[in-house]
Amino acid sequence: MGGLPTENTPSALALPASQPNQGSAVIKSGLDTKPKKKICCACPDTKKLRDECIVEHGEDACSKWIEAHKTCLRAEGFNI
Repeated sequence: MGGLPTENTPSALALPASQPNQGSAVIKSGLDTKPKKKICCACPDTKKLRDECIVEHGEDACSKWIEAHKTCLRAEGFNI
């Protein structure tokens, strides 16, 4: 029985050591594409135009502004 915990301990230690390396690789690649702002604060100009158009004319008439806002959000790193 004394051998079992010793065998489990190195494997348990090896798993966390490998996970942070994988996690740091994900984090490093994620920094390039991760948005720097909250989605509610990104692209205020296109958001305002989109919202005003929807209120005045309805969503169906505002596809131009909706797409412009989506394009802006994608440029900011959001996956829309």
